[in-house]
Amino acid sequence: MSILIKNGRIITATDDYVADVFISGEKISSIGQQLSMPADRVLDATGLLVMPGGIDPHVHLDMPFMGTSSSDSYETGTRAALFGGTTTVIDFVLQTQGKSLRSALDEWQGRSNGNAVGDYSFHMAVTDFNERTRGEIQGMIENEGITSFKIFMAYKGALMINDSQMVGLMQEVKKHGGLINVHATNGDMIDYLIAKHRAEGKLAPLYHYLSQPEVTESEASARFIDMAHYTGCPGYIVHLTCEGALNAARNATRRNQNIFVETCIQYLLLDASLYEQNFEGAKWVMSPPLRQKKDQEALWAGLNQGLVQVVATDHCPFRWEQKLMGKDDFSKIPNGHPAIENRMELLFSEGVNKGRISLNKFVEVASTNAARIFGMFPAKGTLAVGSDADIILLDPHEKHTLSATTHHMNVDYSGYEGWELTGKVKTVLLRGQVAIADNACHVKKGYGRFVKRHKVAGHL
Repeated sequence: MSILIKNGRIITATDDYVADVFISGEKISSIGQQLSMPADRVLDATGLLVMPGGIDPHVHLDMPFMGTSSSDSYETGTRAALFGGTTTVIDFVLQTQGKSLRSALDEWQGRSNGNAVGDYSFHMAVTDFNERTRGEIQGMIENEGITSFKIFMAYKGALMINDSQMVGLMQEVKKHGGLINVHATNGDMIDYLIAKHRAEGKLAPLYHYLSQPEVTESEASARFIDMAHYTGCPGYIVHLTCEGALNAARNATRRNQNIFVETCIQYLLLDASLYEQNFEGAKWVMSPPLRQKKDQEALWAGLNQGLVQVVATDHCPFRWEQKLMGKDDFSKIPNGHPAIENRMELLFSEGVNKGRISLNKFVEVASTNAARIFGMFPAKGTLAVGSDADIILLDPHEKHTLSATTHHMNVDYSGYEGWELTGKVKTVLLRGQVAIADNACHVKKGYGRFVKRHKVAGHL
């Protein structure tokens, strides 16, 4: 199958020019002006932006959590991602305490194999670091192509590991060319505040937010950064939300430390005032919670300063009936927010069209940096000869409205209901196949492929 994309404005993290793209099989074969080779299909991209497919390195599909599971499967979640222009996602395998990393990977592969519509990869979340676990790290990196390992500084008794385990894991991961991801919040302090609020009968969703003040994130981020500096292990902070935590990363640059920072689209656009509307605020109960307007300003600035390298989603959807598990107690509301389909268009409309970031920065933080950091570049994350033909065609002027009635995520509400956006993903190619066109999906369950990743360099 060959495809010729004609007359598009090609945007990468560094480039901006008008040209044609010729695709042969799964790869980009040629880029140039006025290409004339015969093709099985020609796509006219006049007036459209032609960009690499988005990469969302932080999603949770079909994940067991708080007595239920996130509502998007590998099929529905990766299909919804494609509709929004995201062609590759990285999900988190969660080790069960007392069990091996291998058993966790087997469990996740049982849900993902043959079910994904879009491409995907895995991070490995280490929740029980011991000598047996230590012995599995090298094999995960070299044999499985899983080169990033997540640690939780919260959720004691289920996911959290202590500082000594963190340092030991960092040393082992560094030895074999991997990277550490961290959920950086102070779990002990959060648990104390949750118990305090519950004892006082303060049970509304607002108290989810008040149980995780900014200091819980800034303190943990600084502690993680110090340990990464000590061990020399490349570090990546997931879903950073606030000015205090960002300043911890900023301070690290003063001693020439390189730390990667991810924020999520919701932290750029939504704020904690949403928690003040009784139980309706449960739609936005996630961890860390939404913050203040001043934090949004800091994060947008951080993107342009290069302190924040990635905009992800932490997509972890729960249907309303699942959220109602916590109607009488905020601590029982499943934590998570649906955004896998909306990230690219929200970031384009609110970022590029409103002058907050450039087109090149958009591609950088929505695709290229994630590919570089997590060992998928240049196969993913750019438009270049030899790269996978993961390509989106976006109309920068088309207006549309986000709604649960039209999205493809398996969740019955939207965190952005009624938002009017300018900029619409029209066509999506995944490895040389037209996956999305005319608001329909043209690839089937099982087309998505697991992406084995190479060792990380620790810098962009």
